[in-house]
Amino acid sequence: MSKRKRPSDQPLSLLPQKKHYRQRAHANPFSDHALDYPASPHLIDWGEHYPAFSASGKSPEFADIGCGFGGLLVALSPLFPDTLMLGAFPWDAIINPLTTTGMEIRVQVTQYVEDRIAALRATSAGPAQSTSSSTPASYQNVSVVRANAMKFLPNFFSKHSLSALFFLFPDPHFKARKHKARIISPTLLAEYAYVLRPGGIIYTITDVHDLHEWMKTHLEAFPLFESVTEHELRQQGHGPILDAISHSTEEGRKVERNNGEKWLACFRRKEVSRI
Repeated sequence: MSKRKRPSDQPLSLLPQKKHYRQRAHANPFSDHALDYPASPHLIDWGEHYPAFSASGKSPEFADIGCGFGGLLVALSPLFPDTLMLGAFPWDAIINPLTTTGMEIRVQVTQYVEDRIAALRATSAGPAQSTSSSTPASYQNVSVVRANAMKFLPNFFSKHSLSALFFLFPDPHFKARKHKARIISPTLLAEYAYVLRPGGIIYTITDVHDLHEWMKTHLEAFPLFESVTEHELRQQGHGPILDAISHSTEEGRKVERNNGEKWLACFRRKEVSRI
């Protein structure tokens, strides 16, 4: 009979485990948090987030608002290796090194995404990727910040700097008195139009039909956004993004396991001609 291996004999993985990062499902976007925010996007040194791109002068183009456990960032990173992405939480976030940007308000979740990216960078770096290579190592283009995106989005992103904004399975805030806390609302759409460049896309998806109708109705009513169909986006080469939105996030996978439905709505930032 073979001996049972001791825990110390088992191979260790650098990837973090969610069970060590316990956190509430949602956070209050109206709470005040002791966080430092840049007075202006021009004061941010993105090279600290994306060391491999420090000499490029690039800033994030994709922003995942309320990035959760970073599933979308991890899926999109190898598909767009030269595009910086940032994950952010709708409420509070801490700046960390990624080009696709994730913004997340919850402390433990932000820490998990930060550790996940660091582990992916460490495990994907191989001898073939030398310092002289012009191609950055894997996952060098993604990062996460803990910040309140509902309050301070323009502090992180300059006018027309983003080509994509993602709002995936946001908090539905079911009670009518809580609707003001929804991440898609009339008071916030002007800020999204400010940071999103003409032609840029807002991607929304949810498993709550009422919230889908709410987001869709408000985006349709805003003069700087126009609806764009999934078919049209796929024809324009956005299929990999749409697939990642639907299947790569932890929340999306949970909906699939429960045989639930998902509702997608996408909107393009209009070009406004000035007289």
